[in-house]
Amino acid sequence: MRKQYLSAPLPFVGQKRMFAKEFIKVLERYPDNALFVDLFGGSGLLSHITKCRKPDSTVIYNDYDNYCRRLENIPHTNALLAQIRPLAALAPRQKALPKETKETILRLIEQEERRYGYVDYITLSSSLLFSMKYATNLEELRKETFYNTVRKCDYNPCLDYLDGLEIVSCDYKKLFNKYKDMPDVVFLIDPPYLSTEVGTYTMNWGLSDYLDVLQTLVGTNYIYFTSNKSSIIELCDWIGKNNALGNPFIGSEKVEFNAHMNYSAHYTDIMLYKKTDESLHREAV
Repeated sequence: MRKQYLSAPLPFVGQKRMFAKEFIKVLERYPDNALFVDLFGGSGLLSHITKCRKPDSTVIYNDYDNYCRRLENIPHTNALLAQIRPLAALAPRQKALPKETKETILRLIEQEERRYGYVDYITLSSSLLFSMKYATNLEELRKETFYNTVRKCDYNPCLDYLDGLEIVSCDYKKLFNKYKDMPDVVFLIDPPYLSTEVGTYTMNWGLSDYLDVLQTLVGTNYIYFTSNKSSIIELCDWIGKNNALGNPFIGSEKVEFNAHMNYSAHYTDIMLYKKTDESLHREAV
């Protein structure tokens, strides 16, 4: 029997590993032969779980963030971490590495990128940087303090992780428009969260982008994820009660300045789901 993973093989900001068991329960409400379209595929975890639980279904995984390439390079990432591990061990666990050790590690990474043309900086970040900090290139990594948090064992290649999925890489709007009118389609919608760190995503993401996603919920079958930090549910409830307001900022002028502050990293994940298609109201077999 195929192994089902409840967490992604490689680090990914926003993967739904904490929601995996609840997601599985919600999937049971949909037919076994439904068409599932994962608009913001991310780490592929939702697509993977869906295919495992619904093997007769078609699952479209939108790999917009090139997670597939990271998986393909796991052997190279493991080999690089094997070189870094003894260097990091010169400092106590969880402590900052000396500057000279950092420079040696940076040289190794630079050599790796020259040799193979690719380095998985997000995975390396989880082994070198303070918790939840990520770099996506060498210059970003060079600016950070390194710590001895290197993973102690190799990453599992997980060769079967994406088996059975139809993998695409495109703008979610294009994908939505392609499948929105098809029968028995269910959209998995897990966009980058508003008011949380989205620096590792390969997209620019603002409030208007986040609100645009709400159009994919209208008249569709969906499983949608958000967080209490975005206040999107409260916002939509307010708009529903005041939909005649229009845009109160039309004609106003704007002055901006940059400010920096600390804030708590704690927030609550939220999952909402809906079935509108008559064909999806029947009980899953």
